Amino acid sequence: MDIKRSLILLFSSYNCFLFGQEKTIDTVYVFDSQMNKVKLFHKVNTITPKDIEKNSTNLSELLRFQSQIYIKENGRGAVSSPSFRGTSAGHTAFVWNGININSNFLGQGDINNIPLFGYDELEVKAGGGSVQYGSSAIGGSIHLNNNLDFNKGLKASLYSEVGSFDTYNNFLKASFSNEKFSFKVSGNYFISQNQYEVPEKEYVNWNGRYYNTSINIGASYKIAPHQTISWQNQIFDGSQYYPVFTENGNKTKYKSQTLRSLLAWDINKSNFSNSLKAAYTEDNFQYFGDINKPKESGAEGKNYIFRNDFNYFITPKINVNVIGEFQVNKGLGYQSGIEDISRNMGSVAGLVRYFATKNLRFEAGAKKDFVESLTSPFLYSFSGKWNPLKWYNVGASFSRNFKIPSFNDLYWQPGGNLNLVPETSNNIDMDHEFSFGNFKVTLSPYYMDVKNYINWLPTQYGYWSAFNTYKVEIYGLDSQITYHKTFGKHSIKLNAGYTYSKSINKETGNQMVYVPIHKANGNINYSYKFLNVYAQGLFNGLTYTTTDEKRADAIDPYFVLNTGISATLLKKYTLGFKINNITNTVYQTVSYYPLPKRNYSVYANINF
Repeated sequence: MDIKRSLILLFSSYNCFLFGQEKTIDTVYVFDSQMNKVKLFHKVNTITPKDIEKNSTNLSELLRFQSQIYIKENGRGAVSSPSFRGTSAGHTAFVWNGININSNFLGQGDINNIPLFGYDELEVKAGGGSVQYGSSAIGGSIHLNNNLDFNKGLKASLYSEVGSFDTYNNFLKASFSNEKFSFKVSGNYFISQNQYEVPEKEYVNWNGRYYNTSINIGASYKIAPHQTISWQNQIFDGSQYYPVFTENGNKTKYKSQTLRSLLAWDINKSNFSNSLKAAYTEDNFQYFGDINKPKESGAEGKNYIFRNDFNYFITPKINVNVIGEFQVNKGLGYQSGIEDISRNMGSVAGLVRYFATKNLRFEAGAKKDFVESLTSPFLYSFSGKWNPLKWYNVGASFSRNFKIPSFNDLYWQPGGNLNLVPETSNNIDMDHEFSFGNFKVTLSPYYMDVKNYINWLPTQYGYWSAFNTYKVEIYGLDSQITYHKTFGKHSIKLNAGYTYSKSINKETGNQMVYVPIHKANGNINYSYKFLNVYAQGLFNGLTYTTTDEKRADAIDPYFVLNTGISATLLKKYTLGFKINNITNTVYQTVSYYPLPKRNYSVYANINF
């Protein structure tokens, strides 16, 4: 098979543009086209909408049971943040349709204030990715993607669930498409009184109520055979009532509102493509120190983003990709000392891909960010993937990544520090993939060296302030095994993983807080005709919560098991029953905030 034909097959398998033929295949519009190129060199785990239904409480629960990420959650549905490969919360980039959506104020993604439903796929990429996805893509990135189909006609579906603790979850989706036009809309409303009890800890989740609403709208139109204009919009409104330890304790709450709107113009031809995007994102929040009184603090953030992604094949073996981006970040704080601020950011990235043979390819990338009032590091990445044998392939990458100080780090008063510099990391990542029949085993060792960690520390003046402090050395292993077998009307799917993470503060030699050394999760699914049964387990090893590794304050190891069964009738109606924490395990991911013991839910899914 010649190289030109190999590239055609290679790119078509990832829904990218095709090289070497006159007409492109564009039955699906993909908003994050860069991810299709990333998959050529890096392992990416995809979570489908059906997988999402198994852990439908919130995004924290989904990532906890279906990814290698450790999720720190202050009680079910409350404040939540990730630890990806031994890094801190600000070292994971959340990417919505190719746009980085980490909070300008926090510098991280507020997981339980990101909608769970409304995506066509949720993808988890481990390892450095700042050349493609910017600040915070050090430990990894989480991608929330929407696609639009053409020539699919009219479709609709309704998902409705009732669960323990007065929990109600409803999701409605509808779409229409013909040869030139595609439209999709969905809405989700979730509410839970969330008052659960853990007698062994003498804990009741008083004031744990939370609810949220989200709306997603997408549209795409082919203005010419090779040109498409598209729009994606997301609105979210949420409220979290923070748990208190006594029924009459001081009750607080947090409200957040986000708006994300993305307009794209795409050109896809035989040997080049170009994607021009303009986006507007808005993140607002309010904190109430007393739920019956006016807000005590809050902030309003607005981002204007322009991004162009140009991709061109110089020859059938050499591909050039140039990405330019410009942002205007605006913020206004309330009772935080953060006045009306504005920051300009720009970046230019270039990537060259060389397809030596159909089994060997390389990529080299470089990027320079220009951040107002900050000196940004020069970033780079080198990747390669080789398939020497039918049953074995290997990939490796080396990259430099970064995280810029957040608005809170710089401007909060008192405590903000205008002298902060960006955190940087050097990453080495590898993937060894073995295939044995229906089994696939992946071993992924990794190493990170993170410098200029930003921490908030007490000062002699009686308040806390942000400083660039120590270095952290992180190394470990991600492993995954998958199995899929269909025989007759039976089908079995297995997806299990184990992660070993050593994250060492080089100043003290101790493990970083809230980084378990051992974490394992597994999902197995069996179906026969119209019946489907699944089970998923999670093991979390000893987790230190203090910098001195004090065993008495550490979170003990735990194992949690969930299960569920569903039946689909006439291919349109699905009824299901789920049991979460069937083992009735007492466990927590953050000290003093246990998560629920055994709980139940029933759901119905109707396709129209």
